[in-house]
Amino acid sequence: MPVLETIADKDLPLKRDLELLAELLAATIREQAGVATAEQIESIRELALSYVQESNPDAGKMLAKSLSGLDPATTVALVRGFGYFSHLSNIAEDLHHNRRRRAHKIAGSGPQRGSIAATVHTLTGRGVKATEIIAMLGESLIAPVLTAHPTEVKRKTILDSHRAVAELLAERDRYAMTPEELLDNKAALERVLLALWQTREIRTFKLTVQDEIENGAAYFRNTFLHELPRLYLDLEDKLAELCEQSVSLPNFIQVGSWIGGDRDGNPFVTGDVLRYAVSRQSGIALDYYYQQCMKLENELSMSTRIVDVDPALQALAHWATDEQDRKSEEPYRLAVSVVRARIFATAVKIGTFHHQLHDVANAAEYANTQELLGDLAVIAASLKAHGAALLANGRLRRLQRAVSVFGFYLAPLDMRQYSGMHEKVISELFTHAGLEEYMRLDEASRRAVLLRELSSARPLTSAYVEYSEDVQKELDIYRAASEVQARYGESVLPNYIISNCDSVSDMLEVAVLMKEVGLVQLAPKLSCKINIIPLFETIPDLRSAGKIMTELFAISQWCSLLGCRDNVQEVMLGYSDSNKDGGYLTSNWELYKAELTLVEVFRAANFKMRLFHGRGGTVGRGGGPAHDAILAQPAGSVNGQIRITEQGEVITAKYADREVGRRNLEILIAATLEASFPEASPPLNDVMERRQLMEKLSLSAYQAYRDLVYATPDFITYFREATPINEIPSLNIGSRPAARKSTNSIGDLRAIPWVFSWSQCRLMLPGWYGFGTAISEYLKESGDEGLALLQQLYHDWPFFNSTISNMDMVLAKSDIAIAARYSELVQDQELAQRIFSRIKAEWQRTVDAVQAISKHGELLADNPMLARSLENRLPYLDPLNHLQVELLKRLRSGEANEDVQHAVHLTINGIAAGLRNSG
Repeated sequence: MPVLETIADKDLPLKRDLELLAELLAATIREQAGVATAEQIESIRELALSYVQESNPDAGKMLAKSLSGLDPATTVALVRGFGYFSHLSNIAEDLHHNRRRRAHKIAGSGPQRGSIAATVHTLTGRGVKATEIIAMLGESLIAPVLTAHPTEVKRKTILDSHRAVAELLAERDRYAMTPEELLDNKAALERVLLALWQTREIRTFKLTVQDEIENGAAYFRNTFLHELPRLYLDLEDKLAELCEQSVSLPNFIQVGSWIGGDRDGNPFVTGDVLRYAVSRQSGIALDYYYQQCMKLENELSMSTRIVDVDPALQALAHWATDEQDRKSEEPYRLAVSVVRARIFATAVKIGTFHHQLHDVANAAEYANTQELLGDLAVIAASLKAHGAALLANGRLRRLQRAVSVFGFYLAPLDMRQYSGMHEKVISELFTHAGLEEYMRLDEASRRAVLLRELSSARPLTSAYVEYSEDVQKELDIYRAASEVQARYGESVLPNYIISNCDSVSDMLEVAVLMKEVGLVQLAPKLSCKINIIPLFETIPDLRSAGKIMTELFAISQWCSLLGCRDNVQEVMLGYSDSNKDGGYLTSNWELYKAELTLVEVFRAANFKMRLFHGRGGTVGRGGGPAHDAILAQPAGSVNGQIRITEQGEVITAKYADREVGRRNLEILIAATLEASFPEASPPLNDVMERRQLMEKLSLSAYQAYRDLVYATPDFITYFREATPINEIPSLNIGSRPAARKSTNSIGDLRAIPWVFSWSQCRLMLPGWYGFGTAISEYLKESGDEGLALLQQLYHDWPFFNSTISNMDMVLAKSDIAIAARYSELVQDQELAQRIFSRIKAEWQRTVDAVQAISKHGELLADNPMLARSLENRLPYLDPLNHLQVELLKRLRSGEANEDVQHAVHLTINGIAAGLRNSG
């Protein structure tokens, strides 16, 4: 499977890797599926190349005919082969990005945009002092948060094999290999590809929350535990060089998690699951510290015959019970063995392992991380005292930072629940306590009774009352939260998020429930051990956000609670549901307006605001380049405080590879720093006149989107039949149900399968629909003058530029001809043509609008890297779409055997891999 000669010289190594992988994959297919099948696949590949690369319509017809006539065995082989090439392309491209960054560094090029070095250079060039940057980081919190939202269809087994391929390719790139070593490396690649070919790609079982916890923890083991400490230390050294003094930064960047704490719509997250999640994470952190101590013991071999050690170090070594005689002259080894033994004892008490650590002694466990850090500090101080600071600044310093960042719990875990469930629990508690009939109270009365309960030390719950199953389950979650904080500290469970928050009483309900377990108290003394966070996610919620927060800040008791939380109130903004509710442009604009309003509300109330951006992987769910997205935020909305969700397959794309993971963490820090020190004057285009224009465009786009999705009769039928939405739930990609309720309503459908399904049929409708109509109507009124204004906005206003650029990316991945084939799946073809014709016309209007505003004659004109990537993979991606259509026809016509179902699932897997950010 050779790759076309369309890559620039600097990309020749990528071309080489792609050709090698394609050659090995083709050889594997010949061996495993037979020569005839391999030749048939190659023929189809050539037709796809001609159709995609040369826009040959005859090749397209022949391709469709060839695909429709395949026997089941060849169909599966083709799907697997083309799907694997998409996966392998991703691996090669990630490796090439790392290669190019290294090449720039070796050549002495200036720092790359999005790097911390480039941002520090930019800020100091503006006159920002290094000490100001240090001060900002001292008050900052930057947190990517891993969620269990299911769009990652690859099994962990497959991801592990992908990692092996990446490591073998990197070996070829990094080292000058002998011919024999190259052959060995190639043979190792062949073995991995053979194992992949003989491994089932799709899970045969439904994921449990425990599985998701384990999958999420793998990114900490593989990337975060290693790279985050190094990132901190490199930044400290860079800033120390700038201000000519030592710098010690606080833990301003953390990686959080929702996995095991997010029960919104997931009935499988219970109190026991929460307890397990934290215990398992603890085991992984302590295991890492233990392994690092073993390596330190090997490294710190200094003898007392040569160096003098501190008395404190000697005292620590005295507690060693293992090999005192043999290592009596090596006190560092003894001291580290004491630390290692105590880590093990701590792990036995509070951690859950999937393998057994080696028990070296019956030592006392550490009561907290400060005790462990204290012992490590003793070792470091002694090393520095006898001229071994270089040793102290290596593995030991990284371990110190890792312990400081990850503690005994690995990742701070967020809790989340739907506001309606809180209302149900409060109502039942009130009923059994003989209080008001809560459901019948208006908002003002609800606030009054909730504040009364919040101010009372009397509990609402009783051990002698039998509550409903749902309420018992909820109460156990709160008890589990209290237990977890008591065992691991408040930092392990810092946040509680309220989905669909649309009133002040929604916030107070959670505070009252937290009061029942001692996490929140107004009486007998003030205490608040957790952040209670509203999530505004629909268009009406976003529009009400400022009003709700203003009313909340008018409650003195709430202000008192915030005083216990450093006067910081976090607010979460939902991108996915607002998009499903109002369409792409309106969602983005309402989010922007909500942030502008919140900045003013918080400034007036004198509280610090932290925004938590609930972004998904695809543009339809808030995705897109994180650096540009952060810089596009309104002035004053960042100020060093930002949290961002990382979801589904994007977690793998960003953090499976260590170098790529390090780069993505750097991007978050760099963009947050730059956004926290805005230009002296705001962008000229972010003024009232321009906002009025955006309001006008948003209204037009909203009406067009709502008319199609919510007002068109039987649109839900079109959606369910023209996409694989009904086949996705059986993919076993997550523990969470696909919908909150068992209805046939788009409103009740989760945003993730909604967006994922539109990606599969290559329409990506949530990422653009309505924009073309809005621009077309505006230009009818304003003409060339209006177009010139839009072009100026694109050039000058980061918000508008980011909005258009993300649409450009989505449209480039869409294919209206392929989408037309999916419309053939709709049984009522009159309905199909009526709806698809509207979609097609809007797609063309949107493409025309994006190209006119950006002044580019083609999509992705300013993103050659993505354009090259698509050029390489579309010949393998498009046939998967054609095959998916054929397989769905068979499946839905009654040929519902296991082979056809499996083949459909494989196409979903391969298409998701080819698109990368598909959900």
